Amino acid sequence: MKPFTEHPHSVGETYGQHLGVATRFGFEMILGGLASVIHGLCPWLFPTTGSRTIKRLYNRLTGRGPAEAGYGDWEGAGV
Repeated sequence: MKPFTEHPHSVGETYGQHLGVATRFGFEMILGGLASVIHGLCPWLFPTTGSRTIKRLYNRLTGRGPAEAGYGDWEGAGV
């Protein structure tokens, strides 16, 4: 079970929490990417969606970690 828990623990999450966070991040990246592709074809559509998605995900990602959870090793956590 260590491969399923080592990284989630290193970022202060359980396996289930990590699965939920990673899944949400993945879907948001896919939607932001699709909006960017559509924007490339039709520049008047979704002019800021890609950059807003990146900024939102970055802010969420850098604002989490074991410091809030009280355990784990943030250094080298893959973020």
